[in-house]
Amino acid sequence: MARKYSKKASADVERVMKKRKAGTLRSGRSKKKVTSRKQAIAIGLSEARREGAKVPKKAAKKRKTAKKRKSKR
Repeated sequence: MARKYSKKASADVERVMKKRKAGTLRSGRSKKKVTSRKQAIAIGLSEARREGAKVPKKAAKKRKTAKKRKSKR
């Protein structure tokens, strides 16, 4: 069975995790400090995807059914 993620993708995630641990990892436009492990991994995979590394596509978002709100009167 072939690898799902390339070695380049793994290296990118590892680099990002080290930045998070050092406290220098920042998120997108807001430039807020990233403390979440999951968010750091997502940033690493996103950067790897942008550089053309072999990374599976993002999972399709599941649509939540809108609940009908009862109007309070």
